[in-house]
Amino acid sequence: MPRPSSDRYPLIVLSPGFTMPRASLTTLAEDLASSGYVVAAVDHAYESDGTTFPGGRVLGCKACEQVFPDRSLHRVSDGRARDVPFVLDRLTGPRPAWRYSRLIDSRHIGMAGHSIGGAAASATMAADPRVDAGVNMDGTFFTPIPEGGLDGRPFLMLAGDPALPPPDFPDTSWEDNWPRLDGWKRWLTVKGAGHPAFTDWPVLGDEAGYPHPETPLSGTRSQQITRAYVGSFFDLHLRGTPAPRLDGPAATDPEVVFHRS
Repeated sequence: MPRPSSDRYPLIVLSPGFTMPRASLTTLAEDLASSGYVVAAVDHAYESDGTTFPGGRVLGCKACEQVFPDRSLHRVSDGRARDVPFVLDRLTGPRPAWRYSRLIDSRHIGMAGHSIGGAAASATMAADPRVDAGVNMDGTFFTPIPEGGLDGRPFLMLAGDPALPPPDFPDTSWEDNWPRLDGWKRWLTVKGAGHPAFTDWPVLGDEAGYPHPETPLSGTRSQQITRAYVGSFFDLHLRGTPAPRLDGPAATDPEVVFHRS
């Protein structure tokens, strides 16, 4: 429960990977909240392996039956670009659904996502000018960035290690979409980080004694890097706080490679 305050705080929306619950981004959400952000992690109904609604109703992944056979995953990121503006309306509109909505500074909104949630971040920015800054954590751009860009808004691309086994879908989308980003932008890769590295799964695997096979980098280090760079990005672009770690390689983070800047 938030403490009573007259201050308002930037809002960050988090979107998980396809079939994944919002809980998979809990470590990042907690860190952002501890830094003074309001964080809304979204469970996308009919897209996760199990979404529980108030009252106990559980929805399965109906979308899996439709998009996996023909690999039309753009339908997922397109749909989320319609869902998230609804979430923003319900959090910041005249009749907010959250009783603590007074804490949100609706002039400063960011979005970050993992996997297809990262594609949803740029797709949402293209659809809704309220989202000021976005982060794609190792997600294929199934919904391409518009040719005209994102109106100069900043975007961070945080990728796993290209030397590790590739995802199921051959991906040239980062190269294709990089020139379309028309504002501040960075493309960083993390050595030893597999696709799940930006989620809670490696952390939980380490704690359970079963390290994630796709991610040689430890869960602790994976999350240290994720929290540091995503947090610095939003500090810079939603608060105007200097973020020197985004200026170039740092000896303290040898795993992080500035692929493009």
